[in-house]
Formats: sequence, C-alpha cells, structure tokens
Amino acid sequence: MQYAPAHSSLPDASFDGGSLDCGSGLLLLIRRHIDPLPGGRLLEIRSTEPSVEEDLPSWCRMTGNDLLSTVRRGPERSYLVRKRGAPGMLPEGVDSRVATNSVALHTSHPVGRDLSRDSIAPLSVMGIGSWPRSPNVLAALPQYLSGRISDAHFHAIADLAVADVIAAQERAGVHVVTDGEQRRDSYASFIGNHLENCQLVPIVDLLSYVDEPDRFREELKALDVPAESVRHPAVFGKLARRTPIVVPELQFAQSRTARPIKVALPGPYLLTRTMWLECVADKAYDTREALADDIVLALRGELRDLLAAGAAIVQFDEPVLTEVVFGAPRQSRSFMCGALSERREPTEELRFAAGLINRVVDGFPRDRTAVHVCRGNWSRDESVALSGDYRPLVPTLCELNVGHLFLELCTSRAGELDSLRQLPEDVRIGVGVVNQKLDRVETVNEIVVRGEAAIAVFGAKRVLLNPDCGFATFADRPIASAAVAEQKLAAIVQASRQLRALHGESLHSTS
Repeated sequence: MQYAPAHSSLPDASFDGGSLDCGSGLLLLIRRHIDPLPGGRLLEIRSTEPSVEEDLPSWCRMTGNDLLSTVRRGPERSYLVRKRGAPGMLPEGVDSRVATNSVALHTSHPVGRDLSRDSIAPLSVMGIGSWPRSPNVLAALPQYLSGRISDAHFHAIADLAVADVIAAQERAGVHVVTDGEQRRDSYASFIGNHLENCQLVPIVDLLSYVDEPDRFREELKALDVPAESVRHPAVFGKLARRTPIVVPELQFAQSRTARPIKVALPGPYLLTRTMWLECVADKAYDTREALADDIVLALRGELRDLLAAGAAIVQFDEPVLTEVVFGAPRQSRSFMCGALSERREPTEELRFAAGLINRVVDGFPRDRTAVHVCRGNWSRDESVALSGDYRPLVPTLCELNVGHLFLELCTSRAGELDSLRQLPEDVRIGVGVVNQKLDRVETVNEIVVRGEAAIAVFGAKRVLLNPDCGFATFADRPIASAAVAEQKLAAIVQASRQLRALHGESLHSTS
C-alpha cells in the first residue's frame, strides 16, 4: 500500500468507521454518507481496521467510485474517495419547474366508494401492480434515493407519471387500477426507505456478506441480475413503522380515478427472506423469527390504514414461495427477486410463510386481501426463472386466509391449471392470461381460450383476469414497454367482454 503524506483536496464529507470491517457494517456507513453527495464530490473514510486497505479498493472498483489517496496516521488510515459521476443536482432531462406544477393534478373524484366484494365483478380485469417508469421518474429515482432532490420535487415528478399510468389503464378499460408503483425502485426493496433502521444498498455492497463473493457475483451475472443497480434493504436496528408506507400513493391515485384501486405490498415472508442477512441483521435480531415479528407489525399497520383509506384490494407479493419448492438445494443461495438469505427445509419454510401471511391479515376482511405468486420477474430471459406447477404449493395456498390469489398461469413454466382444483371455493383466482415478458400482444381469442379453461376449473364467478406479473418489477429493468402493457390489458378487457357474454347466466345465478 502506498501512503500519501496528505490528501491533495479537502473532503466534502467525512466519518469515522472505527474498527468496523467491510463485512460487518462499514459498507453500510459508507453508503449512508456517500449517497447524499453529488457526483464528483469527495468523502473521507477514517478506519483503524487493517483489512479495509484491501477491501475498500475492491469496493471502489466494483461501484465505479475512485479511491484517490490513503493517508496513515498511527493506527488510523484515512481514505479519500471521489463519488462516481459528474457534479449536478437535478436529474438530466427533468424540468425543474415540475415541482411547482403538481397542484393542478390533484383534481377530485368521488370518495364514496363501494368496497363490497360485489363491487369487483367476476371476470374483472386488472394489472398485478408495476408499470414501466417514465424517463423522468427513472432519472429522478437515484437522485431521490440518495437525498439529492427533495421529497416534494420527486413526488411532483411521480405525480405526473402516475396520472399517465392511470390514464393508460382507463383507456385499456380495466376494472381495477393500480398506480403502477411509479414511486418505488422495485416492488419490494422500496419499503426499506420507509421503515426505521432499514437502509437500501446496491446488491454489490453485500458481496462482503455472502460466502464465496466471486462465485456469488458470477451467479448473479448468469441470472441476469445487475448487482450494481438493484438495491437491497439492509437492517441495522429494530424495525418500526412510524408513518404510513404507501397510503399517500393510494390517496393520490384516488384523486385521479373513480375506479377501484388495488395496492400491492411485499409480503411478510418475502421481506423476512430479503432482510435476514446474518452478518447485518444479527446486530438487531437474534433470530429471523424475531425480525419477522416486527415485519408483521409493520404490515398490519399499513394494511389497516390502506383499507381505512379505501383500497379495494391489498395484495401481498410472495414470489419466493416458488423458490422454496423449485429453487436450488437449500445449502445454496438464490437471487429470486432479492431473497438472498438461505432457507430451511421446504415444509418448514412453507409453514413459516403461511403463518406470517395469516398473522398479517388476521381480523381484516378476507375479500379485500390477496396474495400474488409467480416464479421470478427480474429478466425477460425465461430460462433464468423458476419452473414447476403449483402442486407443491396448493396445501399452503389453501391455508391462506385471503380472498384472492393472483397467479402466474400463462407461461408454460407455471404448469397445468388443473393442479389448482383443490383451492378453496370461497377464494377468487386472478388468472394470468398474458405473458408480460413477451413483446407480442396475445390475441383476444387466445385470451378467451385461457379464460374458458380457468372457468372450467373454478367457475365463472371465481375468475378474475390479469397478466402473469407486473410489467416493471424493477424500475430500471422493465419487462415491457408502456405501449405493450396498455395493449395487453386492452386485449384482456376485450376477452373479458366476450367471456361475460358467454357466461352471463351463470354469473347472475344465485346458486
């Protein structure tokens, strides 16, 4: 190691990492201090841990930051790091006047909404949740997450995008809308920005926390996972929900439409698997069960407030359930939409997952709660996603005390529809009838055929229609374009009209 007598420039920010090494919390502190800095600014890191001399240059190379100089002061080293990117405060291409123009978007719609189950008729059409983010949102998100633009500025940009997303769904004719998750960097990790003692970090920062980091980096590359851009929630203290998480998202969406609104949240099992990284989480929690207890409390509070605010359906996303039964052997790790932690034997994991979901929804109206299950939606490459029918999951799905199951069923990876015959008769099934990963828009006839197959299994009264998954699980890696998303939903709506005409008598029967 070559030491400089002194740094050639003064830092813009500085902190003391003490004796922490990169695998026990120093990278989280670095991220906390460097994220708010504009590109090109300087951060000083002071440390007495010798291993940082070797690990910090590697981290800088992986993240694109520059280690400019190292100064030795007795047992302490001082590292001067220049943040990647050019200086600048506002996202490129975003009109700085947008923050002053958002008030006009908040036009009012009737707030008296019929939220009974019958308000969402059989064969209704809706998306799963996410929608491709607008260019302005994509430019603003990293600036917002790193604290370089204000809440008001970001949400003004997002307001415009949400208004466009809702308008697109209404043009398509859907019966239940979502806000497209425009304010979220991903369908799950965004929650880390809303809970106390949780921090969003790029997956590349977590390589020090996994066994065999070089091998893990190669696995992520093979799975088409961008470790530098996908963020992951890391827990460094007791979790707590002090303020609503997505209730403001619902309230703005309500100002833009009179249609029922579905809100998606990451499920408690997904969050537990995502947040339980032993080398980080064990500072606050002795066991993942203790971590799960606080996650359940946070989600129950959010569910309560969302239903009180008028959400028609609150959907909990649990894609990692399929990883339990179709993933690699339990001694290895899997990305599976961000679930990096190891899992236990499948029967134990499924029992644990069902228990968490039921604790969250306990006491709330079943007909306004849902669970979504798929096999991975981070890449358009179908070969890297999991495959297998629902048979191993049916007993678990039967245990869930929710009124709706939104299931991936269009892709051949999901197996045969017939494997779901045993699902409870009082549960509605949101049937995936288009594959959101394909650019080709399915024909109305294709969708009708898939709808008829579902009706043959479940009966017309129990069937809802939707894509297999969201159109943009991760903000900067959309699975479809906004134009294709709208066309696919419009095709489902046309198929729904045909199916309602064909099954009108059974839909209105009282038997």
